[in-house]
Amino acid sequence: MTISVVLADDQPLVRSGLRVIMADHPDLDVVAEAATGAEAVRLARELSPDVVVMDIRMPGMDGIEATRLITAASSTTRILVLTTFDEDDHVYGALRAGASGFVVKDMAVDDILAAIRIVAAGDALIAPGVTRRLIAEFLRAPAPTPQRSPQPIEDITQREQEVLTLVARGRSNTEIAAELFISVATAKSHVARLYTKLGARDRVQLVITAYEMGHRTPPP
Repeated sequence: MTISVVLADDQPLVRSGLRVIMADHPDLDVVAEAATGAEAVRLARELSPDVVVMDIRMPGMDGIEATRLITAASSTTRILVLTTFDEDDHVYGALRAGASGFVVKDMAVDDILAAIRIVAAGDALIAPGVTRRLIAEFLRAPAPTPQRSPQPIEDITQREQEVLTLVARGRSNTEIAAELFISVATAKSHVARLYTKLGARDRVQLVITAYEMGHRTPPP
């Protein structure tokens, strides 16, 4: 299966570099490039790509608003935010807007390509190291006003609370299983139930919901 990709970044060098790299991978097809958020929204509506690789800081409409508009209009196009974390304090907003993944531009090329494939498959991804820094940013900021009322906390079991805390720390299902001395299948089942109970679309949204519910313990 070929994954159709729109590259949205105001730097031509970044776009051309990614296009050249993806040309060597038959399963990735760059169908268009956008230099602004508005252009990314237009192309996403016209082409319905599987993935939009989205920079946050672009002239005019930024990547956060573009992400919100694209995800509101389509349930199939996924957004992978690709940016320079240390220069960007808007990552939380992008994830709230519906982005399915977040990677930084200084990651290894193979990891960026893997992230595109992961979000295209319907999964969510925040690179583990990025998750730790993202949570650290959350801890420095005041807790936000909840955007919605989560499922009553009494409906979540003690074990699910433990799993949610580990998800918020960026742990994978395998790592959760090891820390809680349960099977990977059981960890996966707990995460799936949390999706349902908290109304989260994916793992990224679970991290955000956990943060809003007060799971602000920094990852070790």
